[in-house]
Amino acid sequence: MARDLTALFDPASVAVIGASDDPAKYGHAVAAQALRAPDRRPVHLVNRRGGTVLGRPAATSLTAVGEPVDLAVISVPAGGFEAAVEDALSCGARAIVAITAGFAETGATGLARQRAVAERVRSAGAVLVGPNCLGIADNTTELYLASDTFTPGGVALLSQSGNLALELQLRFAPHGLGFSRFVSLGNQSDVTLVDLVEDCARHEGTSAIAVYAEDFGDGRAFARAAAAAGKPVVLLTAGRGSASARSAQSHTGALTTSADVVAAACRDAGVELVATPREMTVVLAALRSGARSTGRRTAVFTDGGGHGVIAADAAESAGLEVPELGEKAQSRLRSVLWEQSAVGNPVDLAGMGEQDPRSYAEAVGSLLAADEVDAVLMTGYFGGYSASDGGLGGGGMALSEGEARAARDIVLRRTEHPKPLVVQSMYPQAPSCRILAEAGVPVFSATEDAARALTALTVDGAAGLPGVAALPAPAAPLEDAGYHGVRALLEAAGVPFPAAREITEEAGLLAATEEFSGPYVLKALHLLHKSDAGGVALRLPDRAALLAAYREMHARLGAPSYSVEAMADLSDGVELIVGVNQDPRFGPVAMVGLGGLFTETLHDVAFSLAPVPAGRAGRLMRGLRTAGLLAGVRGRPAVDVTAAAEVIALITEVAAAHPEIAELEINPLLVRPDGVLALDARAVLG
Repeated sequence: MARDLTALFDPASVAVIGASDDPAKYGHAVAAQALRAPDRRPVHLVNRRGGTVLGRPAATSLTAVGEPVDLAVISVPAGGFEAAVEDALSCGARAIVAITAGFAETGATGLARQRAVAERVRSAGAVLVGPNCLGIADNTTELYLASDTFTPGGVALLSQSGNLALELQLRFAPHGLGFSRFVSLGNQSDVTLVDLVEDCARHEGTSAIAVYAEDFGDGRAFARAAAAAGKPVVLLTAGRGSASARSAQSHTGALTTSADVVAAACRDAGVELVATPREMTVVLAALRSGARSTGRRTAVFTDGGGHGVIAADAAESAGLEVPELGEKAQSRLRSVLWEQSAVGNPVDLAGMGEQDPRSYAEAVGSLLAADEVDAVLMTGYFGGYSASDGGLGGGGMALSEGEARAARDIVLRRTEHPKPLVVQSMYPQAPSCRILAEAGVPVFSATEDAARALTALTVDGAAGLPGVAALPAPAAPLEDAGYHGVRALLEAAGVPFPAAREITEEAGLLAATEEFSGPYVLKALHLLHKSDAGGVALRLPDRAALLAAYREMHARLGAPSYSVEAMADLSDGVELIVGVNQDPRFGPVAMVGLGGLFTETLHDVAFSLAPVPAGRAGRLMRGLRTAGLLAGVRGRPAVDVTAAAEVIALITEVAAAHPEIAELEINPLLVRPDGVLALDARAVLG
């Protein structure tokens, strides 16, 4: 159940323990901020020396305050932290914000102290943010318990970095963005990122949730909370480039990095993943505009050819489409523009803007109204006329006024056709551009930012609603992690395999030929990579060839056992790899890609949190670079993607139900026009 954080964000009273007149101490900054709203709630300052702090009487202890305290901010040396917590709880505190550092970040001893304090707070029915945090703020309740002031707005920032909050504050300002809440996560000993996302999702004053996190704790719970938030969640995280399992024993483990896992979790949960504070600002500014699109067909509109070409390239690089407009749309544009204008896409005024600023609005309106256009990117000089302040040879004032009227008209046209409209301008702070921005049209100075903003406003209609599949109940642990034990586990779940028999001597091999006919496959078992060691022989036509291959392989490898299998028909088939890797933060993560010999060569793989429903599995396959092979190429028939998706769902469900399996891999999974066969399987126990 979601935790009640009312006392944290809207307490009845506040006490700052460690309040100080010394500007070098954090207790000074927090106390000064807390006193910004003295009429909203009682604010008590506590300093063990008493006297006055910031001109107000300071109690020598929280007990000396003489009345209950709802929320306590603790900024004292680490040695006195536990005593301060006890005082707060004894005075009825339902929430504690722990600025004090020196706990889990210092090692095992500090971690043990931190756990003990968190358990004490929970047992008292209270909540704790931190320790080792920089405070919190809630502009909607006039709660100011951080060292800095945050401009009011609709973004809740949950961050492990205080400096990042300051940078975002600066970047937000030109876009009219501000903060509903700020929470410094600290060590998350009690109140976690998940708790805060869930609470911000319920908070009426929050329209978007921005997260900077280096440690997710329970990453899967974060993904579930974000998917259920019902509000945009934008994530900036660090350390995504390192491999999650450098000692991995399967292709899946070797090819899966932290970046893949985080990206997969964000895609599944519908979270916007960004790489820099600038990109986070761009995405939040775009999402505030409200208009969303399920298509990627973008019309680029410019008043200069160079800007148009650059913007078209940026849009396509961002994953958007810039198709040539159809005759109907071009005809409509010709009717409102002059002869020199280009109307194919990019659409170029070619100087008409100076002759008639209304042409900007006419062109934008025509593009927004076109059925074949999902979004519009306007780029170039717009804003320059109003920025010139009456220059341009005496005609500047008329152009400035005309451009302002065009801006207001563009806002009206967008209201009539509510599609994503993003503007890149050389003069983003010009009066005309401010008219657009204040009406909710995102305006940027950089072309690449405008393109990124449009991708944030583009919803993949084929991806379905965001969501993270629930983990199945744990199954009985796998005891036999050998090849045939793993096969049996998967076969019991419905994954199809060719006929096979494990053998240890020639008699068993000959008995296998009585059970099923050739051609045969012979595999040496208990080798990590059988093919690399020469432990696989294919297309053995009959018993004699099988026996000869066995004798040669056994003399060379001396494996304790072998598998004799019916050779699958590889003609018209596509080999995939399906694997599941246990991530320490996000749990089981599935990988689907081109398999067989091409797995490590092409690295054409896609990821998703496991278990993967069949519908999502199909989308993963169709999103591969080599997806054209599945649809049939050069006379080859299309393969049964639906059957493959269903088998992938079964495989990932099995892996998710067996947390003791660190790595599970089927490579190859043969997908044919008439069905699916798993041709090899491997499991590595954790």
